[in-house]
Amino acid sequence: MTIPLSQPSIGEREIEYVARVLRSGRLSQGPVLERFEERFAAYIGARYAVATSSGTSALHLAVKALGIGPQDEVITTSFTFAASVNCLLYEGALPAFVDIDPPTLNLDPAQVREALARDYAWDRGCKRLINRESGRILKAILPVHVFGFPCAMAPLMETAREFNLRVLEDACEALGTEYRGRRAGALGDAGVFGFYPNKPITTGEGGMVVTNDAQLAQVCRSLRNQGRDDDASWLRHTRLGYNYRLSDLHAAVGLAQLERIDELLEARERVAEQYSLALADVQRILVPWNPPGAKRGWFVYPVRTRGPQAGALRDMLVAGLRARGIACQAYFPAIHLQPYFRQVPWSSRRPLPHTEIAAERCLALPFFPGMNPEQVAQVCEAVRQGIAEAEQRLGTTKLRREEAARATG
Repeated sequence: MTIPLSQPSIGEREIEYVARVLRSGRLSQGPVLERFEERFAAYIGARYAVATSSGTSALHLAVKALGIGPQDEVITTSFTFAASVNCLLYEGALPAFVDIDPPTLNLDPAQVREALARDYAWDRGCKRLINRESGRILKAILPVHVFGFPCAMAPLMETAREFNLRVLEDACEALGTEYRGRRAGALGDAGVFGFYPNKPITTGEGGMVVTNDAQLAQVCRSLRNQGRDDDASWLRHTRLGYNYRLSDLHAAVGLAQLERIDELLEARERVAEQYSLALADVQRILVPWNPPGAKRGWFVYPVRTRGPQAGALRDMLVAGLRARGIACQAYFPAIHLQPYFRQVPWSSRRPLPHTEIAAERCLALPFFPGMNPEQVAQVCEAVRQGIAEAEQRLGTTKLRREEAARATG
């Protein structure tokens, strides 16, 4: 591709930090990992951080440490990466999908309240919600800060407190995102981050659990290391665990990246501003909602097609951009419509119209901190050309003009 979808920003600092670890001979479970965890926790504003081999493993550890299991349900969104839900399925829990808020693409707190009133009964004696259909216990809310835009955490936390629910933030796409002056990931009982190469900072592969709960952090540390007891002998295992450790080599890259976090986030914001300005007058494209006062940690630059046959237009635009050597990706596909998920016996199959509309209209354009204005301009021109070609093939140009004329009187 002429312009890739993403590209990590790796400099001499990252190379030097990795070289230091190699020269030290301490490649795993060493001091660099501890330093990365400490500094990451401080940046997020949490007391504890537990590094893992991936964002998925971080989420799995948090689900398990929160005691979410086979008799439980968790309210979450279907408009997210599959790992968000897979980590529930790993433990036998089921998602209770709730629709999204169209402007933000995040879990809609009002829809959450409606789902609780409609689908669950309050067990006063045990202080828990029970699904009227499945008999499962509603254990938690799992909000995902989709594309780095903050969820409306205040009403979600209020609901969680009222109904004795845990809150696990999937902030894998939201490093640097803030909600009412606090960083995403530090608002619930636990939060998780991912460090894949397309994320705001990368470790190659890696993730992090953050929490203010000492017991939760201790359990996650044990689980990531084969269930080993940190307070006892080296080969004492107190629970069934996993090999979810992050090496010091990966942590060295993360530490160097974290020291550059402001620079990297500012570079992403500049690219996003260039896109939004250049695409503002493209009628068939809806640029990301970013109201004044919002603090988005830009992960990708997602746009949505709109107007007649918007879904078909999106697919044709993706094909047109790729034909021009410009990488792009249609996502997220709705999880509840994924082939593998059709075999999952999830209950409360309530309609998710906004989720399905977003899934058929969203696409991510090339986006990375080193992207220059010329590349942004090239992508935007290709978007304009791709839309024009698609409208001609779909025969929607005349229809759109007629609709515009009616709208203006």
